[in-house]
Amino acid sequence: MIIKSATFVISNREVKGCPTPRLPEYAFIGRSNVGKSSLINMLVRVKGLAKTSARPGKTQLINHFLINENWFLVDLPGYGYARTSKVLREDFSNIIKDYISGRTNLMNLFVLVDIRLEPQAIDLRFFTWMASNGVPFSIAFTKADKLGKTQLQSKLAAYKRELLKDWEELPPIFVTSAETSYGRDELLNYIEETNPLFAKF
Repeated sequence: MIIKSATFVISNREVKGCPTPRLPEYAFIGRSNVGKSSLINMLVRVKGLAKTSARPGKTQLINHFLINENWFLVDLPGYGYARTSKVLREDFSNIIKDYISGRTNLMNLFVLVDIRLEPQAIDLRFFTWMASNGVPFSIAFTKADKLGKTQLQSKLAAYKRELLKDWEELPPIFVTSAETSYGRDELLNYIEETNPLFAKF
């Protein structure tokens, strides 16, 4: 897929304020500080489209971007950041759950995971929640450039083994780097191949 245009549309705290679900939509979510904004900017190749910050947990809204005039990319609030107050964490949870359950045009939720870390309980619980609610999702590992090739493959294999303890079949998995654009084509091609399915909804 060639990205010809990427435009910010709107930010919302509630699903009812989101754009009319007339186009396929792909959302990105992950634990705070996973590199979500950097990955989004790398995918669309528009520096600063999604706001990055040295302070994790800054994204607190549902941010819609129109890509190529024919699909939406959505930047969702992060989760699991310990320094965010309990009240705000619960608010993020409600925003996330309302969005995921309320968007009929959501084609896929990309859950971002730092490839350097061991499987985190909060991510595994989130995977289970989505599966039990029939939410189509993929796992996009980030920061692949921080590891050597052998270590990267070892971490990926270990994560898959952990998932297969409870899953009969794994969701689609992507390995990415915002620094080197590794995995960009694979992820965008997946979106391009999925877009035509929107007409069947």
